[in-house]
Amino acid sequence: MTEYEDGQNDADLSYNNGPASDQEAPADTPYNAEEPAVDPKEQKRLEKERKEAEKREKEEAKRLQKEEEKRRKEEEKRRKEDAKKSASSSPKKQAVPQSRNRNMVFCRVNLLDGTDFEVDVDKKAKGCDLVDKVSEHLNIMEKDYFSVSFMDNNVKFWLAHDKRISKQIHNGPWVFKFEVKFYPPDPATLQEDITRYQLCLQIRQDILSGKLPCSFVTHALLGSYTVQSELGDYDIAEHGMGVDYIQDFQFAPNQSDELLEKIADLHQTHRGQTPSEAELHYLENAKKLAMYGVDLHQAKDSDGVDIMIGVCASGLLVYRDRLRINRFAWPKILKISYKRNNFYIKIRPGEFEQFESTIGFKLINHRMAKRLWKIAVEHHTFFRLKEPETISKSGLFPRFGSKFRYSGRTQYQTRQAAAGIDRPAPDFDRSASRRFTGSRSMDG
Repeated sequence: MTEYEDGQNDADLSYNNGPASDQEAPADTPYNAEEPAVDPKEQKRLEKERKEAEKREKEEAKRLQKEEEKRRKEEEKRRKEDAKKSASSSPKKQAVPQSRNRNMVFCRVNLLDGTDFEVDVDKKAKGCDLVDKVSEHLNIMEKDYFSVSFMDNNVKFWLAHDKRISKQIHNGPWVFKFEVKFYPPDPATLQEDITRYQLCLQIRQDILSGKLPCSFVTHALLGSYTVQSELGDYDIAEHGMGVDYIQDFQFAPNQSDELLEKIADLHQTHRGQTPSEAELHYLENAKKLAMYGVDLHQAKDSDGVDIMIGVCASGLLVYRDRLRINRFAWPKILKISYKRNNFYIKIRPGEFEQFESTIGFKLINHRMAKRLWKIAVEHHTFFRLKEPETISKSGLFPRFGSKFRYSGRTQYQTRQAAAGIDRPAPDFDRSASRRFTGSRSMDG
């Protein structure tokens, strides 16, 4: 039986070729957090580096904690002042903001359209409970592609669905962001228009924040589909001859008058497209972008050169100076692991190779290495397996190390569930673009 523990048992990570819908990867897919043997001198050096990194991290954490505490007190003071104003402006006590008992925690979630969703959640609530509340508020049934993130020491972390929120948010208010976590390789397979619309909003944010680079031509094309979706057919009587009718839209990080003119010209060619059709065309073009759905992590290679490791639906990518220098598809990877601040990939032998090879990368600290490992585990499980692996209960002997597994539904299970959706297409307002006044990226 395969074990999944930090620095404990070791096993092979085998994959069958082909997507999850055609062929399931073997059940014994390990993610052992273990590395090859290290000599004493190297181990001593790594230990020294780890301690220094931990010291720097603690000092930075203390500083950020003080800042966060100051912001929290200011927010609490402002909230109390608003409550007093609200109470004094109305003779009824019901006008005072809803009181929260000791077992509830106030939670604010920034949505993809730029608005905030505020809700009280139980102190013992798990991450999945919050995701369910947000999905219900947005009327999204294909919720497995989404999750909520939070910031810790200026680094974005995904809220674990199977753990209590209180165990993950140690200091500060419960403030989150609702985002797409798993970008579907083929958005056309999404069942509902409202799901595709939320994906469009996420991509627009990715473009504005610079996370998803585009050429001038792509900016113009995607922008024209956004205008068609939100304003409908071009009408000279309503929109005029120039670009004034789209001046309030934010299409690119540094958009020019030339870009607006091109968008206006292309908008006229989309006559007759419904909002849902325009959004589908938007996604069909966006999915072809090189950085679509790629989650980047800063690291160094074996020579100490700065690189970026990307995690996506198809596997792991390596970038240097903004250029992709390597790609490891999931079927090619036998094992992914981490130990201390190192992240390892064990590669299947090539056609003319006899032995497996292991490639190592160094991250800033142990926590960042584990963060990358977790995200890789989740992406592999979601896109490659038919169902997530279960954690076996401990027997007579105690277990040590990580018991982490992806706990949600896989893409295969999500598509099966979506095929059974039987409801009229939900109505929703498409008017978010003009709220985008700048980047609100939370990426680490």
